[in-house]
Amino acid sequence: MSDSLKGQLLCSLAMVLVGSTVVVSKIIGQDIEPFLATVLRHALALPVFFALMRWRGQRLPRVGRRDAVLLTVQAAAGSVGYSVLLILGVTLASASDAGIVAGTLPATAALFSTLLLGERPGARLMVAIALATLGVMAVTFTPEAGTGPAAGATRLTGIALVLAAVACEAVFILANKRLSRPIPALAMSTLMSAGGLVLSLLPAWWLARGSGAASLIATPAPALWGVLYYAWVPTVGGFLLWYAGSARTSGVRASLATVWLPVSALLLSVVVLGESVRAWQWAGLGCVLVAMVLAATGRAVRER
Repeated sequence: MSDSLKGQLLCSLAMVLVGSTVVVSKIIGQDIEPFLATVLRHALALPVFFALMRWRGQRLPRVGRRDAVLLTVQAAAGSVGYSVLLILGVTLASASDAGIVAGTLPATAALFSTLLLGERPGARLMVAIALATLGVMAVTFTPEAGTGPAAGATRLTGIALVLAAVACEAVFILANKRLSRPIPALAMSTLMSAGGLVLSLLPAWWLARGSGAASLIATPAPALWGVLYYAWVPTVGGFLLWYAGSARTSGVRASLATVWLPVSALLLSVVVLGESVRAWQWAGLGCVLVAMVLAATGRAVRER
């Protein structure tokens, strides 16, 4: 097996782990308030990141005021907003729906690049954005969804929250492009985990007033194990797999590995949660997968 192929395999495994966060978010959201879950996730992951930095002999970089603002925006959007909105979304919609919608991230990032950074999308990116939109519509506007108006409205709210989570992740990606100089991957992950912990502490405390530690102690074991898994496997393990893989393969091959995110989420929703997948969901997944491939191989140029 070539080194490049090994790299793509590692990136694919990372995306399988990221896809599993959709399923574990549903387990967590049934028993733990989303902001508290986010605090616990980063509190568990951050010491591991610090230990890795110490082991690698790395230090956190000094940043200017502008980059500090951008890093705060990234932490708010990617480390807090994405996690909280995803947990809220999957409590109202199925994990299979959420996984397909989460797969629109590359096309959403391309759309935001066009709207916010003045990049002009090529033909492939335009088709990718259209297909991603079609995939979400196939999942959302289906006559089979729900068992009545109330259930349908709840499901639509859940899908909208997952879309908002995807938008937060797109903002995270775009803010990273605006940094004055790149920050090493391990240092960036450590900063994002630290920022996520700090930014989620106050809302978690505010929402937990009166319940105290007693409610956390009484939390069912599956939800607590879910937070532990989220912190150490997708957050830390996914980071290690992704950057080990991306160092061995091309950017296009690494980007193509993202197709495993919605596939992983869909299959795990069936295996772990026992959800059923209907024809319209498979159709939506197909549109999203093609959109992801096109977005990964397409190019955009900056407006001058």
